[in-house]
Amino acid sequence: MMTNRENVLRALRRDNPERVPFEFVLCPSHIEEFKKRTGSDDYQEYYGFPIRYIELNPTKLRTDFSGYYDNLPADAEPLNWNPEWGIMGVAGSTAHFQEMLHPMERFTSVDQIHEYPWPDFTDDYRWEGVADNVASMIERDLVTVAAMQMTIFEIAWYLRGMDKFMMDMVMDPEFANTLMDKLLEIRIIMAQKYAASGVDILMLGDDVSTQEDMMLSPQLWRDTLKWRLAEVVKAAKDVKPDILVFYHGDGNLQKIIPDLVEIGIDILNPVQPECMDPAEVKHLYGEKISFWGTLGTQTTMPFGGPDEVKQVCKELIEKVGPGGGLLLAPTHVIEPDVPWENVQAFVDAVAEYGNYKK
Repeated sequence: MMTNRENVLRALRRDNPERVPFEFVLCPSHIEEFKKRTGSDDYQEYYGFPIRYIELNPTKLRTDFSGYYDNLPADAEPLNWNPEWGIMGVAGSTAHFQEMLHPMERFTSVDQIHEYPWPDFTDDYRWEGVADNVASMIERDLVTVAAMQMTIFEIAWYLRGMDKFMMDMVMDPEFANTLMDKLLEIRIIMAQKYAASGVDILMLGDDVSTQEDMMLSPQLWRDTLKWRLAEVVKAAKDVKPDILVFYHGDGNLQKIIPDLVEIGIDILNPVQPECMDPAEVKHLYGEKISFWGTLGTQTTMPFGGPDEVKQVCKELIEKVGPGGGLLLAPTHVIEPDVPWENVQAFVDAVAEYGNYKK
């Protein structure tokens, strides 16, 4: 029998694994539901997830970003997923969602970009012990993952505001390029350090698509983002040639999948079935890239019953999984409208249908 690590890495390298690996991410309310139902505090351990995410040490900076905002609301707070960029948020109308506020919205010059108090992700103290943590995870037969999603485009517009950054890309390319270059500089160093620490998978990504088509023309993407993404990929693979590079992009990005393959992306996520047919994508590109996701969180997970969840999982395993190339997962965080019974049905489906016949 293959070890956990061998099975996952062979699955993602399309090299005939023994079983389909899986994972999911629970929203806060479902984490509480999980704890009530199981008495466990750690759903990754409870369900035997094959991967673990590697974190940097906490920052020592205590930057006050309030001066970058006009009339900051009293309830504004740093975004809950990463406060270090200075992007603030206020409570949204639904569950854990936040409405974003943008610290560079008032910027008028590239000098302000250079003077901004950037995060210290590249400082050595942030990385102390990271390689040891990676080695410890590997000794536990786990696959190690470094998340560096929202790599360039998304962080740029989170800082600037989407409308202004999209206009910058066309009307003020000096400003847009200066901002993207600063982010690229940070991301290249982080990619090198993650690779040097020994992680198995580097997660990159930027949402550049709606569910109908690209947010920006494929040519503008190629002129501004493709080559920058390629530099981040190269930085990691120059240090650790066998590192697997994952790219997250919601929506319909079929027009740039060949470009992603070309620059060395190994794994595509989430392959949203509401706007891309996972079986067709497997047919077109499955010899060159693997898929992580494919199970709809807008359709099957919230609105299908447990039997439908199991049937869809079975079909995905049969159509996207042959030979490997599939880590089955919901295409986004499992949100509050997903019945808990459907979460369990997903787990049961992988156990029932996820072993490859020899």
